[in-house]
Amino acid sequence: METRLASSVSASRSLPAARIAFRAVPAIKTLCCSVLVAVTLVMLGVPPADAGLTGEDDSDTDTDSSRTLDFNEQTHLVFMCEEEKLARDVYITLGTQYPRAKVFGNIDDSEERHKCSVADMLTKYGVANPSTNDNVGVFTGEDYGWYFTEKYAALIKRGSVSELEALYVGAFIEELDMLDINQCPKVIVETDNGIDDVSQCGKVYTDNPDIQRLYESLLEGSKNHLRAYVGDIETIIGDGNYVAQVLTQEQVDAILDR
Repeated sequence: METRLASSVSASRSLPAARIAFRAVPAIKTLCCSVLVAVTLVMLGVPPADAGLTGEDDSDTDTDSSRTLDFNEQTHLVFMCEEEKLARDVYITLGTQYPRAKVFGNIDDSEERHKCSVADMLTKYGVANPSTNDNVGVFTGEDYGWYFTEKYAALIKRGSVSELEALYVGAFIEELDMLDINQCPKVIVETDNGIDDVSQCGKVYTDNPDIQRLYESLLEGSKNHLRAYVGDIETIIGDGNYVAQVLTQEQVDAILDR
């Protein structure tokens, strides 16, 4: 279904003022993504202490900052930082094109928090953030920025076909995200970098408790997002008619409790 493409969305549509302000000053995000997460939680009425954002050192032996990430772990974490940005950027753009589809606006905020979570983990372990420009549709990663630039263009082109196709794009991204979190993404394996198999990075590879917890959280978020997109899709095509796009049908049905 990824190949069903059409004319690209017009770039003339404007983003909400608050988003423009945030993305027009990329330096803001370098202060600390945790600030954005904390502010969001406060707005939702979640006490900082309940979210583990009191500013106190609550680390334990499993989160010893002296621990380092190996090349495979760093490569995957850097990749996932841009993949979370891809999801956010696609949802912002499609949400602007299809304002009646509220699901995009609901989920792009979540993807911003996911991106921040990965960025904060990179910072914790002293790994450079691949994203130096937070503008929508701009991917600056030295190794895989080209891949996400192409993927963004293709997904927006596909989503421009219709609102239904845009919802399928959202579901596609969430399935792809889950696959890429769990194992080494195909494009990493195909790159000449010493990583030769899908088992050599991702959740199946790392034994770092910090990274494991992060990936578990991202996976749970993607499952919820997939359920939301499929729910909207099936209001159009009929209950039970969604067909998996990246994962196996059995995996998707399990996520959907079928």
